[in-house]
Amino acid sequence: MSTFKEKYVGDKAFYKRLILIAAPMIAQNAITSFVNLLDNIMVGRIGTEQMSGVAIVNQLMFVFNICVFGAASGAGIFGTQFFGKGDYEGQKHAFRFKWYAALVVCAIALGIFAFAGTELIQLYLADSGEVGNLELALQYGEEYLAIMMLGLIPFAISQTYISSIRETGHTFVPMLAGIAAMLTNLVLDYVLIFGIGPAPVLGVKGAAIATVVARFVECAIVIFWTHTNKTQNPYIIGAYRSLRIPKPILKDILITGTPLMLNEMLWASGMATIAQCYAVRGLDVVAAQNISSTITNLFNVVYIQLGACISIIVGQYLGAGKIEEAKDSCRKTTFFSVVCCAAVALIMMLVGTVFPNIYETADSIKDLARVFILISAAVMPVCAYCHCSYFTLRSGGKTVITFLFDSVYTWVIVIPVATILAKYTSLGIVWVFLLVQSMEFIKAIIGYFMVKSGIWLQNIVEK
Repeated sequence: MSTFKEKYVGDKAFYKRLILIAAPMIAQNAITSFVNLLDNIMVGRIGTEQMSGVAIVNQLMFVFNICVFGAASGAGIFGTQFFGKGDYEGQKHAFRFKWYAALVVCAIALGIFAFAGTELIQLYLADSGEVGNLELALQYGEEYLAIMMLGLIPFAISQTYISSIRETGHTFVPMLAGIAAMLTNLVLDYVLIFGIGPAPVLGVKGAAIATVVARFVECAIVIFWTHTNKTQNPYIIGAYRSLRIPKPILKDILITGTPLMLNEMLWASGMATIAQCYAVRGLDVVAAQNISSTITNLFNVVYIQLGACISIIVGQYLGAGKIEEAKDSCRKTTFFSVVCCAAVALIMMLVGTVFPNIYETADSIKDLARVFILISAAVMPVCAYCHCSYFTLRSGGKTVITFLFDSVYTWVIVIPVATILAKYTSLGIVWVFLLVQSMEFIKAIIGYFMVKSGIWLQNIVEK
């Protein structure tokens, strides 16, 4: 028992450091998810078609958001290790690379949404003959997308700054920026969706306007804090005096970071593809999945941010050459994440039984959403372990392996299973959803052996 405790349970200093980093990140994302939940509920109270149109566009926006995250993450591996090493000049070059990558992603996304937005939305609309009007859902989706495109650039810029701020261990400021943005979003949602006071009733357009304004607010706050607190952010000093990135660093980031950027893009598009597989079963499935994913995203922030903590803590240890400390932190953080998520999953199951009742939609959709929530909660601890494994491998720069572990696994295993079950069998959608979610168990086994091998234990900024 003592050996188990020493191996998997940290001391007070360990948990203090972990909580100081994780708590603001969890709080920020929990607040974001909670406000998104309220936003979703407000739109959901207008009607099934409005909720479905917005849900489809948000699925597309999710792909963009993850691509921006991936664009920053490739250089972020180096930024974290440069900071751990005390090389702020190197961190500055990583920051510049994020700018280039984020703007490229923005340009591509704007082009795709402008010229193929309608076609993308239509991929998720299938007539089950039971509930909802597809033409109306498409119309609302187009209205929502047209406005949401205005928020792509401020989101990309804010993520460039936020990821660099977090590399230094300062997670409190991004949390405050997120809180300010989400409060802005929440207030404007209520006013603009329902037309409170002198404001007109804008429905889904109001929800989109509120989100775009919130993104500008968050962007402004993180930029202002970074440039007025140069002591905490030494990498920002002279960051814009030149756009140059030394060739050796640029080459290293491209070689190591490109697989990670591709991974994030392919994984996100993979999740959208899986959602599209479910959507062919009808608009009622789209609506039920939207309700389920909204509450699931709120509870998932625990394991998502604890996994992200591994990339910060372990990355800093690896950059400082402290290999044993990196291994120990990885093991204990992973164990803590799985245990926490087992408890969170139980709470989610209880909440999930009543949550769908908030929506103004058909009883059949509410019942289906409850089952989706129950299944998602059951696999949450396994997802937590997979997430920690992913960030562990990533922290050591093993981006090709993370590419295989994450997006290749999704496209080669999960998507074919989802496609065959949803489109070519008569299985009920509940069984389809359950079997697709169960693919996480196989991924967890693969992750266990990859992490245990120690292939991720490397310092990639040591010269």
